Order: sequence, then C-alpha cells, then structure tokens
Amino acid sequence: MNNQGKIPKTMKALVVYDKNHCCFESAYPSPVCGPNDIIIKTEACGICAGDVKCRNGAPSYWGSEQEETWVKTPFIPGHEFFGRIVEIGENVEGYQLGERVTAEQIVPCNECRFCKNGQYWMCQPHHIFGFQSSNNGGMAEYVKYSSNCRIHKIPQTLSIEQSLLIEPYGCSVHAVDRAQITKEDIVVISGAGTLGLGMVTYAKMKSPKMLIVLDIQDNRLNKAIEFGADLILNPKKCNVNDEIKSLTDGYGCDVYIEATGNPDSVVQGLSIIRRLGRFVEFSVFSKAVTVDWSIIGDKKELDILGSHLSPHTYPFVIEQLGKGALNTDGIVTRKFKLEQWEKAFDYATGKYGDLKVAFTFDV
Repeated sequence: MNNQGKIPKTMKALVVYDKNHCCFESAYPSPVCGPNDIIIKTEACGICAGDVKCRNGAPSYWGSEQEETWVKTPFIPGHEFFGRIVEIGENVEGYQLGERVTAEQIVPCNECRFCKNGQYWMCQPHHIFGFQSSNNGGMAEYVKYSSNCRIHKIPQTLSIEQSLLIEPYGCSVHAVDRAQITKEDIVVISGAGTLGLGMVTYAKMKSPKMLIVLDIQDNRLNKAIEFGADLILNPKKCNVNDEIKSLTDGYGCDVYIEATGNPDSVVQGLSIIRRLGRFVEFSVFSKAVTVDWSIIGDKKELDILGSHLSPHTYPFVIEQLGKGALNTDGIVTRKFKLEQWEKAFDYATGKYGDLKVAFTFDV
C-alpha cells in the first residue's frame, strides 16, 4: 500500500443477517484495503425509503413467489453516504488521504451488455451499496470502494447536510430529466419527500409553465412552495383531478412524476395526465400496483418512462449544491448515532413529519 491510515481491525456497524434479524455490532470486522481499493471513514449516511422498505421485508428485496431474493446477507445497509479517505491501495491514483468522497450507489460490473453500452446504471448483476455482502454500505464506520465504484470528490465547503443529499438529489435530477420538461409544460410532481423536493428544486430550473406538487402532509407541501412550486394540492383535502382539469381547460397536466411509492398515486396520475402526456415512475413500491392499462394505450397513448438511480448526475449535483442553486434548507431533519438505529429507522418512516434522517460519525 502506498497510502495507509490507521484502521482498527473492528468497527461499529449495523448488520442485516436476515429479514427479521438486524442488529448493531460494536466490533464487526473492518474492510480490508486491496491494491485497487479505497477505504473511507464514514462521515454520514442517510436512511433511504428503500432501506426502510427492505427492513420491513418488501418482496422487491427479499423475494416472493413472483420475484427472486435480491439482497445477499449478511450486509451493512446504506447507500446515501460519504466520508474521508483513510487508506489507498497501491494501484490507485488521483486520490489523497483526507479527501472527502462519495460513490454512486451502483457498483457496475463493467462486463455486461449494459455496462459495455455505457448504460452502467442498468448493470445486469446490479450490485448496489447496502444490500449485498460484497458491497457493504455506509451504516458503518468504514467502507471499501472497489475499482469498479464510480467515485466523486466532495468540496470541503459542502456541509454535512448538503453532502447527504448528493445521492437523493442525483436520483431526483435523473427523474426530472426523463420527463423532458419544456417551458410550455404543466408539471405535476406527486410526493414531496426528500426525493420529491429534490425534483421540485431542479424542475424549477426548467421554467415550466406551472409546477404543481401533491402530498398528503401539509408541512411537506409548505416546503414545496419554498422550493419553487407554483401550486400545492393535498389529495385528502380536495379533488385533485377536478382542480387540475380546471387549470388546463379540461385536458390535464402535460407531465406527471410519481415519487410517493403509493399505488393510489399511480392511479391518480393516469387520471389527471392529458392524452399524449409523459408519465415518469420513480418509486419503489412495497406492494403490487393494479391499474387499467387501456388508459396508457387505447385511451391516452401515454409515454410511460421509468427512472432508476442517478446516472451522470453527481458532478452536476455537487456543483449546483456548492452554488446554492439546489435548495436543501430543512431537508435533513434529524441525525442519530449508529447505536440509536432503531429510533432512527422509526423516524425515517416519516410518521413524525421528518424528511431526511441520517446517521453521523465522528471523523
């Protein structure tokens, strides 16, 4: 090794052993730095809605009669993390001890059809930090970045709160880009959680004709106004379909971005979007969604667009966060020590009104 820090043999870590067995370990083996690796000391790690759904046993992670098990235990959760380099393998160039870095959540194989075509975020093996034992995540004191990781440097000037939003906002930017928003579009973003608000602050840069945000929590809707929404609607308090149709001469919105993970939001979107509209689906659902597919084809001829991860967005997001162009005020609402993981996951459900909940580490 040409650059070595002093890494203890064991570390604090949150470890998932199976669907019903997750626990805090005070002396879990630290990662070992190979010649092509980088080891970071974690500065902070956010809790994603996907982490919560995985902890709650969602079939998309743990499998079902229709789906194979995707996670590989034991693993350390967390893909919204960053830290400072403490060890560098002898074959690694371009990095220095102490630099702040983060990596995209996907760890591409660089060998499959998608990777070879430059579509690395759709890598067929699809290894992601925080769900497989070979790619342990950031809910631990130390994390290993292998040579396949897509690593990005973080300026020292970015705060912990801003840096925690690099990964979520990267996903938000990709989703909005998929929508191909123009200045003539009336855009609806359904869901004003962390990712939805990231979409709002970025979509505002596109200068749409009108930006409408939907959520059932008024505190989140108020935050959406701060972030650039022109109109907010609570589906529990009004007929969203009637409201949007009245604003659009009965046609419906041009773009609908679904960011709630609630099946009702999908049905709602198919109702309020106009014919030939663009529907972007971002969410991970905890249960199957049933809709009338004739709306997509025969009735409206919609463009249905998926959005997965955050390809090619990190440099842009890091730069715009540094400029203050992407609003982050008040998104990180609560921070915990790793030992408080059960309480942190409870708050991360959002039932107490929180947005982004995160773990912080001593560095």
